Amino acid sequence: MCGIVGIYDRGNINAANAAYYSLVAMQHRGQESAGIAINNDGIITCYKDMGFVNEVFDERILGLLKGDMAIGHVRYSTAGASFAANAQPIVVKYKNGNLALSHNGSLINADLLRSQLEDDGMIFSTTTDTEVIAALIARNYKGDIVEAIKNTMEIIKGSYALTILTDNKLIGVRDGYGIRPLVLGKLENGYVLASESCALDTVGAQFIRDVRPGEILVIDETGMKSVDYINNLPKKICLFEHIYFARPDSIIDGISMYKARENAGRILAKEQPAIADTVISVPDSGTPAAIGYANESGIPFSIGLIKNRYVGRTFIQPTQSMRELGVKLKLNPLRDNIKGKRVVMVDDSIVRGTTSKKIVQALRDAGASEVHVRVSSPPVISSCYYGIDTPNIEELIGAKNTIEKVRQYIGADSLGYLSIEGILAAVGSKGEGFCTACLNGEYPI
Repeated sequence: MCGIVGIYDRGNINAANAAYYSLVAMQHRGQESAGIAINNDGIITCYKDMGFVNEVFDERILGLLKGDMAIGHVRYSTAGASFAANAQPIVVKYKNGNLALSHNGSLINADLLRSQLEDDGMIFSTTTDTEVIAALIARNYKGDIVEAIKNTMEIIKGSYALTILTDNKLIGVRDGYGIRPLVLGKLENGYVLASESCALDTVGAQFIRDVRPGEILVIDETGMKSVDYINNLPKKICLFEHIYFARPDSIIDGISMYKARENAGRILAKEQPAIADTVISVPDSGTPAAIGYANESGIPFSIGLIKNRYVGRTFIQPTQSMRELGVKLKLNPLRDNIKGKRVVMVDDSIVRGTTSKKIVQALRDAGASEVHVRVSSPPVISSCYYGIDTPNIEELIGAKNTIEKVRQYIGADSLGYLSIEGILAAVGSKGEGFCTACLNGEYPI
């Protein structure tokens, strides 16, 4: 649950500016902190702080970050507490050089590796698994940065998409399962690496392809070199990226996020029909599925909830109290489209249930005669250890309750989920190629 970017451009643009706009495009992936590291003639400078991208950076700060190579990061903490010291990129010095690293994902053996490194005298300044990766690369460096990364990939376990900045190279890395996304784009005089293709569009880069699982991409003054280091593992792309997390205008591993979610809504209408007067969405992530549901069912789609565009994503607020306050600030019923009507409310997922409960009550307060909740994904029943913020199974309402009990808790007249078979069909799969651990407990690592 982070967004990363890497810029290499020998043209007229400032790499820091391009990184800034790319991070703004991926603000939905993290809202706690933002940072950019820049390479200017071999000297790496980093600026980062807590807050949204446009709060951390202004014209003056960007003007100080001059160079033709940069990496950036927007953070939502799933490993390491939410404070300024844990903001990324992480910068480390090693023999004959230094590097900056941005990480999207989560290691499952980070604590063990940290303990081993500390026993050997390593001192850490953060509590993140990202610093463990950076420390291992620096420790393994023997004159060849790619070999150091390879040796590190042999040790770390979990999910990781990385952008790495060295004295003279931009490097992209994706874990062997491809759990977290990473795409490659072409600028007129360089390249862009980013978590999502929407970031490429923002800076005018042409999409080339997804970075392959287990691939290391090295970009420098000689061009781009690809090293397929791990290529014998089954692809296990995070299905929750397609359900909720990625922007609908992004394309990940050849799949349109919008089309996948609209397909999910169509299949949901077949699996979980409802008798109603109108279909509404929980914006924005539930809107494509709601449109698909309406088109398939023949029930008219209408705007039922107005979103305050100045409030971030409530799911990725760091505390439950902030999430609940965010719901009240973020969504308000449009009474003219709700009052006296039987409403189908389509959402992309139910994780903790507290948000759905408040929205259902708000619709009833606005005069809805019935509220039928339809969810375009299966129940979330298992913790994620690969970077989505569902680590505590006690918080997952679907893990400890029947669907009927969830319905009673959120106060809906009926509740229907999309099946696992349905969500896989929506992304064009029969089960291969995706991590579904949060939905069925089948962990790839």
